Amino acid sequence: MTRYTWLVALAALAGWALPATAADTAVELKRVHMCCGGCAKEVAKILSKVEGVTGVSTDQKANTAKFTAADAKAAQKALDALAAGGFHGDAGDSKGFAFKDDSGVKAGKVKALTVTGFHNSCGGCVKSFREAIKDVKGVAGDNAKAKVTTAEVTGDFDAAELVNALNKAGFHVKVKE
Repeated sequence: MTRYTWLVALAALAGWALPATAADTAVELKRVHMCCGGCAKEVAKILSKVEGVTGVSTDQKANTAKFTAADAKAAQKALDALAAGGFHGDAGDSKGFAFKDDSGVKAGKVKALTVTGFHNSCGGCVKSFREAIKDVKGVAGDNAKAKVTTAEVTGDFDAAELVNALNKAGFHVKVKE
């Protein structure tokens, strides 16, 4: 091959390789519910199954999950998969992806609200759930039980505030009518 042909071939290879790595998106999710090693393993398992996601790691003590997504679309799929598994987190100043507000909650005072779909595999999850809602003004109690992904919260409180508190604690919930 001539020197020119080699240069063209190298330029083509470089051109093909750069977009694949340049488009990669590093994602760090903060405040993901991980009260125990089981929760952390579940987060990693969910993320590892998403096409276009690699380099998954979790830090239970810091409540963070990190991964690399091929692009914003893969990152969004990863967040959607976590939400379907009952997990929520803070994606920070992300570009083109975020946890969706699909809770169905309506702002306003309620005497009771049933939330469902949140990750709840052990007593630690229940403790974290209760810790998340204790500062919501007007919450009087709940009937959360380990391994049950639906709970009723009672009192006289703002429904949207309750959902927001659970999301901030790493639980993705939906309101049950």
